[in-house]
Amino acid sequence: MNRSSTDSTPPTPSNDVFTTRRAMVSFENLVALANHQERLREAGKMVWRVRGEPVVELHDLGGCLKHAATGGIRSGALAFNIRAAFNLILVFIRLRSIPKKQRLPIIGRAIFGRDTWRFAAMLGTFTSVYKFLINALPLLMPTVKFPSNPFFDDDEAAWHTVQVPIPSPRHRRRSQRLSLSTQAQQVLVRKKTRRWHAALAGFAAGGLAVLFETRGRRVTIAQQMFVRGLQGSFNAYTTARNITIPFGDVILFALINAQVLYASFMRPDTLPKSYRAWIVRASQVPKEGVDMNYDLMRSRTFNSTDLDKILYSNVTPENAASLLAKKEAFYLGAPNSIASSEAGCHCPCEALHPGQSSCWDVPSARFFAVARFMLPVYGALHFLPPILFRTKAFIQDPLKILAKAGFGTARSCTFLGVYVVIYQGFVCARRVIHEFLTSMSPRSIFKIPQWLVDFLFMSRAAYWWPGLATGLSLLIEEKKRRAELSMYVLPKALESFWNITTGKVPGGFKGGKAGEALLSALGMAMVMSTYQMEPHHLSGLVRRILYQFIGAN
Repeated sequence: MNRSSTDSTPPTPSNDVFTTRRAMVSFENLVALANHQERLREAGKMVWRVRGEPVVELHDLGGCLKHAATGGIRSGALAFNIRAAFNLILVFIRLRSIPKKQRLPIIGRAIFGRDTWRFAAMLGTFTSVYKFLINALPLLMPTVKFPSNPFFDDDEAAWHTVQVPIPSPRHRRRSQRLSLSTQAQQVLVRKKTRRWHAALAGFAAGGLAVLFETRGRRVTIAQQMFVRGLQGSFNAYTTARNITIPFGDVILFALINAQVLYASFMRPDTLPKSYRAWIVRASQVPKEGVDMNYDLMRSRTFNSTDLDKILYSNVTPENAASLLAKKEAFYLGAPNSIASSEAGCHCPCEALHPGQSSCWDVPSARFFAVARFMLPVYGALHFLPPILFRTKAFIQDPLKILAKAGFGTARSCTFLGVYVVIYQGFVCARRVIHEFLTSMSPRSIFKIPQWLVDFLFMSRAAYWWPGLATGLSLLIEEKKRRAELSMYVLPKALESFWNITTGKVPGGFKGGKAGEALLSALGMAMVMSTYQMEPHHLSGLVRRILYQFIGAN
C-alpha cells in the first residue's frame, strides 16, 4: 500500500532544475531588454543621426529615388520639429505679455504656422534633391573624366574617406544585431564621389530649396551659404598649399567691422534697416545722435528735432547746457559752431553720450550697459544648446555644464562690451587728437602733414579705421567661436561694400528670386563639394548640421 502510494506521487524537482529555469528566464529577460534598447537606439537614429553611419550602396535609379524620398521626409520632419521648438521658445519668453485669449492661437501658429512649413519644405527639398543627384550622377555618367585640375582632383578623398567593411554572408545575421563601435561613431563617414558631382548636386538642390522661403529669409540664407562656401574653399586652398595666416580670424573680423561701422555712420542706406537699428540699440548710442552726425557730415546741418529729443531724454545738466549753447551758436552762424570745421563737422560728444558729462565716464557706463543688453541673447546661446542637445551630460554633471555656460555667457558679453568701448573711445578721442596734432610746431619731427591729420580724424575715414581696432575684442572670445562671429557679419559687410562701390541705390541689387536662388546655388555648390570631399575644412557647426540632414550620402 505504501509502495503504491509512493509510486503514484510525482517526483519533486531538484534545486538544479529551478536554478536552470531561473537562469533561462533571466537570460531571456536580458535578451529582451537588449533588443528593446537596440530598438530604442534605432528609433533615436531616425530623429538624430549618430556618427559613423555606413554609406548606403545604391545600384539603380529606383533605389536612388527611394533613398532620396525617405531622406527628404526625415529631414522635413526634423526641420519642422526644430523650427516649431524654436518658435515655441520665443513665444514662451514673451508669454506673460500676451493676453490670455490670444495665447492658444499664437502657440498654434508657432507650431503649425507658415514659417514652420516653409522651413520644413526647404530642408526636405534640399535633402531629397541632393541625395538623388549625388547617388544618381555616378550611375548616369560613370565614365566622365575631366582634365587634371586641382578642383576636380579627388585623390585627397582617399585619405579622409573611411571604408566600412561589408560583412560576409555567413556572419551577416550576427553583424546586423551589433551596434556601431565607439571608434566608428567618432568618424564622419561619407560617400566617395567626384567633386563636381557634389558641386552640381549642391548647386541644383540649393537653388531650388531656397525658393520655399520668404524673400527676406532667402537673402539671409543665400548670403550665409555663400560665405560658408567661401570659408570652406579658402580653408581647403590654404591647407593644400600650406598657407598659414596668424590670427586670420581676427584680421578678417577687423576688416569686416571697419566696413560695417563705416556704413552704419556714413552710408546707412547700404545696410538692412533692421541690422542698422540693432547696431544702434546694441551700442547704446541715441539714434538721434547718429542721425545728427550723418546730417552734419553730409550737409553741414542737422534736424533740430533730433537735438530736442536728446535734450528731453536722460541728459545731464552739463550736457544740456552745452548742447543748448552749441545749438544757439549753430543757428547764429558763430565761427565756433559744430558746423564750422573746414575738414568736416561731427556730432558733439554730448549728443552721443548724453547721460555722461565726461568722456572718461563713458567706457565703464557703456560697457555694463552693453553687457546687460546682450545678457539674455548670449545667455540663451550658451545655456540652451547644452541643456537641449546634451541632456545626458547635463544630467550627469549639471554644475559643470552650467558653470561652463555661465563662463561662456560672461565671456561673450565682455567681448561685445569691449567692442563698443573701443569704438566709442576712438570717436570721443577723435577731436582731441586732431587738435593736438594740429597745434604741434611745424618744426617738430613728429609733425604730420595737415591734410593727413584731417583725413584720419575729421573726414569720413575717421569712422572706418577705428573699426579695425574693434577686431582686437575678438581675442576675448573662445577660439572656436571667432570664425563663426566673422561669418555671421561678413555677408552684411560684403553687401554694404558692393552697394558703395557700385553706387547702388538703397536696397542694393534687385535680382528677385533668380538672383537669390543663384547666390544660394553657388554657395551650396561650394559647401557641398567641401562637405563631401573634405568636411574638416568646414566649421564644426555647419558640418554637424549637414551630417544630421544629409548623412554619408
